Amino acid sequence: MTAQLPLFPLNTVLFPGGLLPLRIFETRYVDMVRRCLRSDQVFGVVLLDGGSDTDREVGTALIGTSARIVDFQPLADGLLGLLCRGERRFRILARDRRSDGLNGATVEWIEELELVPLAAQYQPLVPLLRQALAKLTTVGRFIEPNYQDASWVSHRLAELLPLDQSLQQHLLEIDEPEARLQLLAPLIEAHS
Repeated sequence: MTAQLPLFPLNTVLFPGGLLPLRIFETRYVDMVRRCLRSDQVFGVVLLDGGSDTDREVGTALIGTSARIVDFQPLADGLLGLLCRGERRFRILARDRRSDGLNGATVEWIEELELVPLAAQYQPLVPLLRQALAKLTTVGRFIEPNYQDASWVSHRLAELLPLDQSLQQHLLEIDEPEARLQLLAPLIEAHS
């Protein structure tokens, strides 16, 4: 199934279920936020692949995550503060650039596996993840934990570990949560 999405190319990777704080000031993105809030729509977050989102032909990863605005507020500096939650992964099929300079794409949704139970060998990662998430005091109330779902656990670990963006993107592109956890477990042991 395909959809049309406005794109927000960033120097970050958003995972399904992840939270993304944003500070919005460009007119094209303020307008996009208004449209999304008015009609309860999502936008696509994709990792910039060099260059800038203002380039005529913006380079991005082909796989991204849709984002839904869950909170917003005007900031003291006059900018608009947003908190977004990642929802579904998508693959870009075709790109376009709108007259206001906003990037857009035709995307196909990537089917996610139903809940995949967290294997016993990865259960020791749960207390570490709980500790890390407990430190996220300002956005903690927006987290929807599911410590028994291998996808949810692997996505949270991938976003919380200090990983290179290209590795995070690779982890986002992996369909099997077990394969994601196999890559992450040794990295966690190295950081412990």
